[in-house]
Amino acid sequence: MARALSLDLRRRVVAAIAGGMSCRQAAVRFGVSASSAVRWQALTRTGGTPAAKRQGGDQRSRRIEEHAPFILGMLEETPDITLAEMQTRLAGERGGRFSIAALWRFLARRRITRKKSRRTQPSRIGPTS
Repeated sequence: MARALSLDLRRRVVAAIAGGMSCRQAAVRFGVSASSAVRWQALTRTGGTPAAKRQGGDQRSRRIEEHAPFILGMLEETPDITLAEMQTRLAGERGGRFSIAALWRFLARRRITRKKSRRTQPSRIGPTS
């Protein structure tokens, strides 16, 4: 992803526009695109500053975070529940459709690990490992 142009350059372009230049003239003078000059001017009008907004980051985890109390409650109720079972219960009881990977990341953010548990008793006569 490309980096945002500096705040200093953005302020100089907006100041030139405020000084009477058109957006296109200011863009040519400072070597930026006309659309950037127009956007920076609009940002200044609406937000008071032409500063760049934060780039990247997680955009979707808030959907699953809305179900956090329910998911954590499922884990307390059934500690050995599988991710597939959690996915099914979320879809059936809450209408939330989430992938296994989304559930995994949700648990990883909380440092909750999912360990596989043995389904059978260890052998009484065989070697122990």
